[in-house]
Amino acid sequence: MQSGMPQVRAAAERMAVNHPLQGTAADIMKMAMIKIYEKLRVTSYELPVTMLLQVHDELVFEVPKDAVAEAIRMIRDTMEHVEKLCVPLHVVVKTGRSWGELEPYLQA
Repeated sequence: MQSGMPQVRAAAERMAVNHPLQGTAADIMKMAMIKIYEKLRVTSYELPVTMLLQVHDELVFEVPKDAVAEAIRMIRDTMEHVEKLCVPLHVVVKTGRSWGELEPYLQA
């Protein structure tokens, strides 16, 4: 960017750095969604889980209470290992009856 205005130059620099990162994150999320979907359709995973929604870097699932722990294990493992990277991917899980009631999942 060759603008004489520092704010315009700074904005262009931020975009140049941010766009590849956002694109990569979106690709990783899509890969995770595909792998989770495939695992849910395989007979060895007879989990009554429905992938409802993706919002930016979040996935929302509907899971019966008695299947939550097993579903979280499969989903977290899939998402954290969808692609081998130099840094580990870390998945934060929250559960609740509705989106407004989500609380961090504490393993029993």
